[in-house]
Amino acid sequence: MAFVRVDNRLVHGQIIETWLPFTHARAILVVNDALAGDFLRQEIMSLAIPAGVRIEFLPVAELVPFLGRNPLEAEGALILFASCRDARAAYEKGFGFGNLNLGNLHYAPGKKQVCPHVALSKEDESCLDFLRDNGVRLDYRCVPSDPLQLRGA
Repeated sequence: MAFVRVDNRLVHGQIIETWLPFTHARAILVVNDALAGDFLRQEIMSLAIPAGVRIEFLPVAELVPFLGRNPLEAEGALILFASCRDARAAYEKGFGFGNLNLGNLHYAPGKKQVCPHVALSKEDESCLDFLRDNGVRLDYRCVPSDPLQLRGA
């Protein structure tokens, strides 16, 4: 089963050093419309990926078709979304998931800090309410060693 995470930093050291070993993922699927068309940023992020781990950059609308063509990717993938909006859009397009890890959402004016590493806008809250109402459990952990904080369903 895929591990699904929202982290506005996407691929970075914490993902490589803690989440890859924790999930045993052999593939990272970065799902974000802007990044799917930004080949320079893709190249930069790809430099950090260890040998033997595949990375794909997909627009949100392509996630379900991609997984349909590559069903084994869903088994052991770490799926990264940059925002709650992207996670909700993928869910609405047919990507079903039961758990969503909220790893990092930076504070900005107008956002409410809900834990040390997550600040939510009204839009984020609406997306998370939608997912929770559809049975998705929300896991607020920055790294795997943090205490499990589940909210919802």
